[in-house]
Amino acid sequence: FATGPAGTGKTFIAVGAAVDALRRGEQSRVVLARPAVEAGESLGFLPGDAEAKVHPYLRPLIDSLNALLGRARADRYFQNGIVEILPLAFMRGRTFHDAFVILDEAQNTTCGQMLMFLTRLGEGSKAVVTGDTSQVDLDRPADSGLIDAVQRLGGREGIATVALGEADIVRHGIVGDVVRAYQDP
Repeated sequence: FATGPAGTGKTFIAVGAAVDALRRGEQSRVVLARPAVEAGESLGFLPGDAEAKVHPYLRPLIDSLNALLGRARADRYFQNGIVEILPLAFMRGRTFHDAFVILDEAQNTTCGQMLMFLTRLGEGSKAVVTGDTSQVDLDRPADSGLIDAVQRLGGREGIATVALGEADIVRHGIVGDVVRAYQDP
């Protein structure tokens, strides 16, 4: 689990770890998921199939993949099934063997969704869960599956938690000032 404020590189680091695992042959594929929760506004109906509908939510993961692999290689990975985009809602019943599975923006999962996600891991798989606990977009922020999972699972063998802070912000310099300004009462 990697938590921290905006701009700390949580998504980029997770995707980088997945690409590294592919290159070293530790896992043979990558699964990218995010909850389809909108940040304060409703987008309404989105056209297309399930992948097209979830694509806007997964854009940050795809951007990171393109930056690390180059767009042509990333496109080949998608076409060959090495990288799969999967709506969180469609994971129930799946088991991911030999996969590096990333759940991004997990602060917007419910406890039930987090349990469902974490129980999809099969043999030879690894999961990275990222999120910013100060940006929960659920109707009841106290219901965040990420916050609950870190409290329940932190410190258990085989589970690591990393809490990034303001000092870890690598985005534009002003982002740190913005984060601080919104934290102050």
